[in-house]
Amino acid sequence: MSSSPPETETYEVTLSRDEQWVAHHALSNRLDAALDADEKPPEWTIEVLETIEADGDTERLTGSQADRLYDTLATYVDREETPPRDVSDATTVLARLEDVRTD
Repeated sequence: MSSSPPETETYEVTLSRDEQWVAHHALSNRLDAALDADEKPPEWTIEVLETIEADGDTERLTGSQADRLYDTLATYVDREETPPRDVSDATTVLARLEDVRTD
């Protein structure tokens, strides 16, 4: 007897266009850094980028993707060269990710 594989829990995260841009930018930076180091970019990075680039303002992320996006944005916010506007939008996304993960 076999059972169905467990479904992966997903989270819906609504992002404004500016918030999508900041998330996309931070993920693209991570992707570029991997390529510059002659490394294969993490698959999750590409998956989340594709999700953000899809039409609509609601992203559906797995728990793992949400956690990794959170870590990427937290690192981006902490960089001195990150523009204040990006910090503001990224901080909003971080709060939203925290909210969906604790609901």
